[in-house]
Amino acid sequence: MEQIRYAIAGSSGRMGRTLIEAVQQDAGASLGAALEHSSSPFLGKDAGELVGAPCGIRIGSDLDAALAVSDCLIDFTRTEGTLLHLEACRRHRVSLVIGTTGFSAQGKSAIEAAAREIPIVFAPNMAVGVNAVFRLLDVAARILNEGYDVEVIEAHHRHKVDAPSGTALRMGEVVAAALGRDLSECAVYGREGHTGERPATQIGFSTIRGGDIVGDHTVLFAGAGERIEITHKSASRMPYALGALRAGRFMRGRDRGLFDMQDVLGLK
Repeated sequence: MEQIRYAIAGSSGRMGRTLIEAVQQDAGASLGAALEHSSSPFLGKDAGELVGAPCGIRIGSDLDAALAVSDCLIDFTRTEGTLLHLEACRRHRVSLVIGTTGFSAQGKSAIEAAAREIPIVFAPNMAVGVNAVFRLLDVAARILNEGYDVEVIEAHHRHKVDAPSGTALRMGEVVAAALGRDLSECAVYGREGHTGERPATQIGFSTIRGGDIVGDHTVLFAGAGERIEITHKSASRMPYALGALRAGRFMRGRDRGLFDMQDVLGLK
């Protein structure tokens, strides 16, 4: 089968480098383009050199030129950049994998609109293991639907710009839906001072930022005399990269549509 040519946004960043490495290790993938902002010191450098394996693809900032030689763009950057990339993908009819989190309602609407013209996989977490956890949480919440308080605890590196993480919010959404609750009405994000007794229907979120923590997530179901914890810990960014490539393969042959990793993994 012909290789999928991937363009990588934010190619010199932590996630970008991991994506380049994953593409180079995948026999069904090739690096079509590596993108950075126009003032990046990495412009003109061989993208493969970032991971110790030169490939002949030079890092550039010309988005249109990059998409002209690519089948799929993978974007784990920031919301404002992703939305610009989204419009370019529409123009070039290039599929898009979005791992960026923290979008406003307006940003999410723009993604939904673009998906009427091109295929997009948009997910809060691309790791296969995390998506297995989403399914486990649905089952657990339906069983532990009475007498258990729910708390979501997440930890990430000091550079992460949004909180709680998109993954933590999705975990809360999964649990709330299984319990028949609206997360926007029952969520509390951090506690301080005299908070009063905890409401039984509340879903709490706690956020930790520090060091180089890749990503840890725990959902705690606390009952009388027992606790059930469902945890996922990332030791590297490679699971996210491998999931993104899997998402790219899933979109091959599709001309439009908005999907998430549950679609990619056949869990819907």
